[in-house]
This record gives sequence, C-alpha cells and structure tokens, in this order.
Amino acid sequence: MKKTKKSLFRRPVILSLVLLLVASGMGLASCDQFGATPRGDYQAELALSPQYDPDKDIFVNRRPDILDTMTVWQNFWADPLGRDEPNFLFNSNQGEPDGPLPEGRSSPSSVFAETGGDLQFIWLGHWTVLMSIDGKTILIDPVFSEFASPVPVAAKRFQPPAMSLEDLPPIDHILISHDHYDHLDMDTIKFFVGKDVDFVVPIGVGVHLRYWGIEDSRITELDWWEQAVKDGLLYIATPAQHFSGRGILNGNTTLWASWVLKAAGKSVYFSGDSGYDTHYKAIGNALGPFDLVFMDYGQYDKGWQAVHNLPEEGVQAFEDLRGDHLVPVGWGMFNLAVHNWYDPPREATRLSRERGIKLITPRLGQPISMDAPPLFDEWWLEMMER
Repeated sequence: MKKTKKSLFRRPVILSLVLLLVASGMGLASCDQFGATPRGDYQAELALSPQYDPDKDIFVNRRPDILDTMTVWQNFWADPLGRDEPNFLFNSNQGEPDGPLPEGRSSPSSVFAETGGDLQFIWLGHWTVLMSIDGKTILIDPVFSEFASPVPVAAKRFQPPAMSLEDLPPIDHILISHDHYDHLDMDTIKFFVGKDVDFVVPIGVGVHLRYWGIEDSRITELDWWEQAVKDGLLYIATPAQHFSGRGILNGNTTLWASWVLKAAGKSVYFSGDSGYDTHYKAIGNALGPFDLVFMDYGQYDKGWQAVHNLPEEGVQAFEDLRGDHLVPVGWGMFNLAVHNWYDPPREATRLSRERGIKLITPRLGQPISMDAPPLFDEWWLEMMER
C-alpha cells in the first residue's frame, strides 16, 4: 500500500481549529456555518435537563470531567515531529485512498424496492445513512457538502456522494446525533427548507435548524431517554459520551445523543460519535436486543478515547447492546484522524471474526436488505492491492 507523504497541516482537524480562529479574528464569528447559540427562555428550558451543569452552563457527560482525560495535545507536544507516533502534523499512515472507493449504486426511483423487506439501508460514507423501516424513509446525519468544516479548505470528502440530494427518494424524517460539522451540514439542511420532512434531534440542536430556516413545527427535540412516535416509528434518544459545538464560543451548549428506532418488530441502534462507557450496556439492558447496530468505528485515537470508541471498544459496545448485526460507520469519506483510512473496517473484520459477530461492511451506495444481509465483504482489499 502506497504511503501518504508526511506534511505540515495535512490533518483536517487541527487545520479546522486554525481556520476557526482565523475566521473569528476576521470578524466572522456570526458566520451562518456556526449556527446559533441557545438564548433566553429556550436556553433556560435546556438548563433543566439532567445532563446540564448549571455551574458551568454546559451539557456534560455521565462522567462530567471525562473530556479532561483527552491527551491528544499532551501526546503531540511529547513528540511534535511524530517520530514515535503519528500526529496531526506528521503522519506516515495513509489517511486517504489512492482512488475512488467502489460504489454499489441503485436507481433512485427504486432504491429500496430492489431489495425489499421491512428494514433496509444504504451507507453513503462516514455517518450518513439512508434507511427504510416499515415503509418510512429516514436520513441519518446527512452530510452532502464537499467539506465537513466551516470553511471550504479542511476535511474535504474523498469523492462525491454515491447519491446526490436531488436523487434521494422522498424523505420522511431526518435524524441528527449532534451538531458537529461531519454530522450536521448546513447546506444539506437548507436543501430541506420548505420540504415536507420532519427532524428529530437532541435538545438544543434545534437552535441551528431554526436559524437555517426550518420551521419549529417540524423539529422534535429529545433529551436522553425521552421518546417520540413519528408516523408509527418510535424514536428514543439515548446517552452517548461525546461533546458538541460549531463555533468558538458555543461548545457543549447543545446535547449529543445516540438513537434507538423501533418499528414493525425491528429495532435499530445508531451510536453517533461516542467513547466507550456504561451507557452501551444500560441501553442494551433497557431497550435491546437490536437487529442492526450502526457503531462509532472511525476517527479514533488513544488521545481522544473519551469521545470515540477504539476498535476493541466498538465490538464490546456492540455486545453490550445485545446486537445481532454490526455496521461500523464514521469512516470512509473524510480524513479526520491519524489512522489509515482502511483501519476501521480491517479491525472490525478481524475482531468480529474472532468473536463470532455478524459484520456488514457495505460499499458506498449499496442497498442492503436485512432479510439477506451480505456479511464480511472486504472490498477495501481491492484498494490496497492497487
């Protein structure tokens, strides 16, 4: 496998931070991409959440100080030239594929009719999932923009989406896990302004949607363990271990969540970004088992283990949830970490085989029916052999 050259500022995460600071210094702190910050009565209502720390005026995790354990910057200064371990600035791993990833495209007009069944999905890369359950179509964490960052420089996608916004089938609901740029995309949200689509989001995230033109009547905001029924689908907001924020000054002013969907006798779990904690077992005990689990399995590093599962933790979380089929997501479209782009599916495959887990690794845009899911398709090996 060809290695990517070491280069300064090739890592999108640190570049995004620099660009945010530059944008703020240029007086662009009110840029539309930053969204909005909860204010007034709305913020006061958010502050009543059990997840809200009134002393710090922010949302916190089950372990309130867990974010303090993140050592990415300590590790960087201990080895800034990346001689022992890769870092944001110097990294010999291959962060991006050498060419386009293979796709399994489907006709937009019959995207799910071809596969059939009560539960179907299409992975569009990173966290974006198109799902059909009990005849309803849900779009999860949709990011269709070229960049997963506030400025068109950092975090550029590997290739165009396997399905464009215009080619999507009619969408009933859009589900959002939290407000980071690689999960909540302003231009994608604005595409749905004026369309007959409802949004289900963690509490606080609605502030961005309303700022971008989505009517309040189309937004359902839920706190952890709260639930709502939409068109016969049961949505339950469940805990995650992460953080939030789009601008310089609005960090953790909105909540992050994982999600449970139940309909037609099927149960689906979507982890969103999350580090490993007791919430997985609590969710599994309370709401499992799950037919299908979409698990945080990319953009990981020991330095930010608090907010992203390491590979071994991803499969342990799946077992805690009492899942039946595992789909590792959060990779395959943006280079936001220091591992090889193919490490997440490779590690998921190795660990799943060792532990007897039924693993689904779909190609981009490939319709998958849970009536007959394809298991252990190691398609990334095609890229590694080029």
